[in-house]
Amino acid sequence: MSGQTVPADFSGHMLDLDEDEDLEVFSKNTSLADGSSMPNSPSSMVNQYRLEEDEEEQQDINTKDIFITVDNPESHVTAIETFIMYRVLTKTTRSEFDSSEYEVRRRYQDFLWLRSRLEENHPTLIVHPLPEKFVMKGMVERFNDDFIETRRKALHRFLNKISEHPVLSFSQHLNVFLTAQELTSHRKQGPGFLSRMGETVRSVANSVRGLKSRPEEFTVMQEYVEDFSNKICSVDKVTQRIIKEQREYVDELKQYGPVYVQWAGLEGDLGEPLKAVASCVEHCSKETEEHTHHLSEVLAPALHEYMLCAETLKTVMRRRDNIQAEFEAKNEALASRKGEQEELQEEVDGLSDRMEMANDALKGDWSRWKNSMRTDLRSAFISTAEKNVDYYEKCLAVWESFLLSQKVEPSEQLDGEDIS
Repeated sequence: MSGQTVPADFSGHMLDLDEDEDLEVFSKNTSLADGSSMPNSPSSMVNQYRLEEDEEEQQDINTKDIFITVDNPESHVTAIETFIMYRVLTKTTRSEFDSSEYEVRRRYQDFLWLRSRLEENHPTLIVHPLPEKFVMKGMVERFNDDFIETRRKALHRFLNKISEHPVLSFSQHLNVFLTAQELTSHRKQGPGFLSRMGETVRSVANSVRGLKSRPEEFTVMQEYVEDFSNKICSVDKVTQRIIKEQREYVDELKQYGPVYVQWAGLEGDLGEPLKAVASCVEHCSKETEEHTHHLSEVLAPALHEYMLCAETLKTVMRRRDNIQAEFEAKNEALASRKGEQEELQEEVDGLSDRMEMANDALKGDWSRWKNSMRTDLRSAFISTAEKNVDYYEKCLAVWESFLLSQKVEPSEQLDGEDIS
């Protein structure tokens, strides 16, 4: 695999961000300031992007040999807990599966088991993150419909990301997860020591050993991830604030329109214009509500997903550093402990091979992850742009119709002047 790295995409210095500085994170592009680069037709631009995406998706479908769907959540209540079971449907043409179709039911703990097994067996591959166990931002109740649907989509994304991975997709643990009617016997085997350790404890354990010299390509990689993490967290923070403020704005609009209706009842000639304004406010309220829903369902989940990915990357890099640190420590012992040369040499050789495999695995997965990240976020941004265009065009049309309805014909204006 190639060791070539890609320079960080994000420009600018890291800032200590406060509420007003969040929007300054990404470097500014002023090419649209004078209108010189503005497309003539936003809709045609969106359609072109959509065409490209559809072509890429069709190519992916034509080459895929496994399709996984997570759906049909069901609530289960026992004496000690309440949990949700999801249906997992698999269709495949792969020879390692005994059948072409499977249907099983899995709960969140089963997904955690799968991910921990994948991490344990492939410590320097980037295993896509799961949604958090506890209530996500903006959710009021753990098992309300919005929470369950948000989690279902995230679990669906997780399995499909794993199934698309060139290595993880062929894991025996994934095969068992997708095909076994009961996972109890498999889960009883228990994860290894690394999987049982919490991420916080693990990071402390990894930080105990210092590295003498991390290869430059991994230093560049780590700097990129830190930059990426800071910036996507800032964008997520602003997006969540916009969603919150737009929901409050919708509530205000819903109270705003009826006031015009009440006012219209007190007026004569002004009554119809006031009712028309009320109608415009009502229409814009509905469009804003739909626009806000789209932000919370499309852009916000994509940003949050890659916030979690950034944390996963940091963990994977700590594991790689830990493997190198262990190799360096044994190498030092080999030089100082003359009486155990043969035994230590075998350990050093084994650790050298392990470090080389870890480095190659991470370098290969790094390129794949960056391409996937760019595709996913680009799609979310294009979808958001498309919705923005649709939203503002509809609101514009509403107010233009109001202006047209209030246009006074020349003959009406003359009649009014004659009466006066």
